[in-house]
This record gives sequence, C-alpha cells and structure tokens, in this order.
Amino acid sequence: EKKRKEKKMTTTKRGSLVQLKCAIQHYDWGIVGDQSAVAQLGSLNREEPIAKEKPHAEMWMGTHSSGLNVIKNERREHLKSFVESNAEEALGKKCQQRFGNDVPFLLKVLSVAKALSIQAHPDKQLAERLHEEKPHMYKDANHKPEMALAVTEFEALSGFVSEPKESLQKCPELRALTGIRMEEMDAMREDKKAQMKHVFTKVMLAEKEEVATQVQTLVKRLKAENKKDERDELALRLNAQYPDDVGVMCAYLLNYIKLQPGEAVYMAANEPHAYLDGECVEVMATSDNVVRAGLTPKARDTEILCDMLTYKLGKPEVLTGDVIDKNTTRYSPPFDEFELEVVSCAKEDTAEMTVSQGPSILLVKNGKGKINDDVAIEKGSVVFANANEKMTLTSSDEGGISIYRAQVNTRVF
Repeated sequence: EKKRKEKKMTTTKRGSLVQLKCAIQHYDWGIVGDQSAVAQLGSLNREEPIAKEKPHAEMWMGTHSSGLNVIKNERREHLKSFVESNAEEALGKKCQQRFGNDVPFLLKVLSVAKALSIQAHPDKQLAERLHEEKPHMYKDANHKPEMALAVTEFEALSGFVSEPKESLQKCPELRALTGIRMEEMDAMREDKKAQMKHVFTKVMLAEKEEVATQVQTLVKRLKAENKKDERDELALRLNAQYPDDVGVMCAYLLNYIKLQPGEAVYMAANEPHAYLDGECVEVMATSDNVVRAGLTPKARDTEILCDMLTYKLGKPEVLTGDVIDKNTTRYSPPFDEFELEVVSCAKEDTAEMTVSQGPSILLVKNGKGKINDDVAIEKGSVVFANANEKMTLTSSDEGGISIYRAQVNTRVF
C-alpha cells in the first residue's frame, strides 16, 4: 500500500510540468527574417525552420483559442483541455474560484517592425457587449489589461499627454483638423479630461479626405523644417508606414515612450496605446479583444474607442521590477490576473523558484538546464506548471540560463 502511494505521488509530480508547442502569429507588422526573437524562439520551440520571407509578429503561450498550445507528448493534447480536465490541481483552488476553469493569463513575445494600431482594450462589461454584438471582431467576452517588458529598446505610444491645449498649439494641422478654437479650450481649462475627449474625438471622427489633407500639409511642413523634435520625427515615420492615416496625428496626443531592456509598462482597460518598434515580452488577461481606430488595415470601431476611453492624462508608470531574491525579479502590475518574473541562474548553479498558488507558464529566454532534475529545457522551451509546484532551476555546464515566468498576481493569494 505504501509503495503504491509513493509511486502515485511521483507520477503526480512529473505530470505537473508539461512542455508546450506554441502558436506563432505572422501579422504584417512583425519583423521579417530570422533575426527576431519570435522567429528564433518559435523555430526552436516548434522544432521547425524559420520561414525567412514571413513577418514573425507574436508567439502565444497559453489557452486562448486563437493561438492554441499543444502539449509535447504522445497524446498531443491542447493545453486548454488538459487544464479543464485537471482544473483544481492545475489552477489551484483560489485561482479556480476567482477566474474559473481556465488559465487567467496569456504570455507572448512580440517582434515589432512597424506600428501596431492605435487601440484600447475593453473592460469586462464592454467586452461582454461587443462579443455579443460583433462576435466576428471580438472573439471572447473578457477584458484585457496587459503589461509589456522591453527585451530590446521598445518604443510605444501610451496614454494621453497631460496638456491637450499645448498639442493644438504645437501642431497647426491638428488645430485645423479639429476646427477647435483656443477660446473653447480655455472655457474647459478646469477639466483637462473633457478637453482631451473633445480634441481626440474631433480628430478620430474627422472625414477621411480632411484627415488626408491635413496629414499631407503636416508632412510637407515638417520636411521643410530643419528643427524637428522627436514627435515630429515620429509623425513622419508613422506617415511613411501608414500614409495619410489619422493615427499620424496621435503622435501629438499620446505619450511617446522609449523603454530600455528590463523596463515594463502596463495598460489598464480603456487606455489608448500603440506599440511602435522593438521586442518585448507581454503578459495579459486571456483575451484577444482590441478596439482599433488608426494605423491599421484592420476593421476600426472609432466611435466605440472614443466613447470607451477614460481620458486619464499624464505619462504611464514605468516598472523596473522588484528584486525577490538573487535570482528573481518580479514585475507586478495592479491587475489580479498576472505578473511576470525573470529568473536567472549562473553557469552550473541552481535557483529555487518562488512557489505560486496558481499556474505558471515559463519561457526559456536563453541557455540550457533542467527544472527539478528531470525536465530538460533550452532556449525556446515553454513549460506549463501546475499550482503549488515547487521548482528548482539548474543551469548547464555550458553557461547560465534565463527564464520568463508568467503567473497569477501574488496579491490574489
């Protein structure tokens, strides 16, 4: 009886770490060729050559139906069904009670060659309504707060600038497009959110021909000027990627940020943003809901976007991570669904990972090693770990190892 019990415990332990074959998305804004993180990690993970002529935009790790992950075993089971059939063990009691029978987060790697759309993600209430009304555009009923951790220098537009009036003063074409007089802005000076909503809505809902005229005037003026600041340079760059698009004007309305490797920024629901250039690791609630209004060939929902935004002003908070121990840095945004850890281990060393009461997804950024002596991992390996899993990371004798680990935010437990 005792022997049988011991054997069962060992089997459970082994079964609680599974390796995943992940999904790659080839959106047209991705980096073409074999130099991107998505191309390299995806090729190693999927054990297939890189399609050098294709853009590699995103690598998805999780249970979302638009990028299904498969367990690397004889059964080739989808991670989603594996989790659903072992929900309490895989997710842990608290996580299951709080989020249901699914992994509440999605981990991605992004390789960005040109700007993504001016977009925001709906809150839960709006997501449910949009999914019901337009299921072809909004594939699920979940909200999608998210966080991006820079792997290279990473450029983005995020949130509104703090002085809407200054944007109009700086850019005469923006003023002409909106038709807003400065007296109108002065009358609203006590409520800058209302100012920004007024300006942004006028810009985004302007007639396409008028937008094209003003963007062309702006580009002509900027090209003739010797002195250009970084917003002007950005406007020119966006126009080169998406000629005559209303999103070009957003260079003057949204905060332009450049994250250095190891810095992260988070986006709550109903906050406008657009990734511009570089590579990042992104973690979010399990959703693919995006409301778009510029810099995109995809369908736009401009009125919904203008209406849903909070119009919170000012620069976004940049996270640099909290040091948990000598091997672990943790990035914790103010969202329950997720946080991200970076775990590093020097050559021939070991690291005891923090124990999470919820599930984890681990991606090997570089190096080779083992988890718990029996799960061999290398660059591109992706591992799903059940809740409460005790994990020891050991690097190989060839060099150190570095891992990204997405997990439920520890504040939930």
